[in-house]
Amino acid sequence: MRSPEPFSQADVDAVQAQLGRVPRGVVGVGWRCPCGKPGVVTTAPRLPDGTPFPTTYYLTCQRATSGCSTLEAQGVMGEMTERLQNDPDLAEAYLRAHQEYLADRSSLGQVAEIEGISAGGMPSRVKCLHVLVAHALAAGPGVNPLGDEALDALGEFWSRPCGADA
Repeated sequence: MRSPEPFSQADVDAVQAQLGRVPRGVVGVGWRCPCGKPGVVTTAPRLPDGTPFPTTYYLTCQRATSGCSTLEAQGVMGEMTERLQNDPDLAEAYLRAHQEYLADRSSLGQVAEIEGISAGGMPSRVKCLHVLVAHALAAGPGVNPLGDEALDALGEFWSRPCGADA
């Protein structure tokens, strides 16, 4: 796991504007957009109210979030899930991504209720591109093959004007 960057008050304000709510359980910035704003936050496995939270990497960039939603609406998740069932090499790489995700989360704390559960449908299906892209951005290329693939499909979303999340 790359160490998350410290989460400043300016980051809190930016993420609150991105999400439309106060961020919860954030331990740092997992990936920062070239514009300087957080694009992925790293979240504790247990929220301050005690709720287990399996989503270690949470995508906050509105441009990336919108792009992931478009890809999901185009049926990309179903296509990826089908490929997982038919491509043993891809399935093995996705299993490793799941294991990396679990290792990253366990470095932030142990939560029995979500032990062995990663996010985004890993390791057997694709349930959420937002999580896979967040993982790919935070972990870097080569860790999550389907996150990398979705990220490639998004293109250079960060090169477009930031709009509300600028």
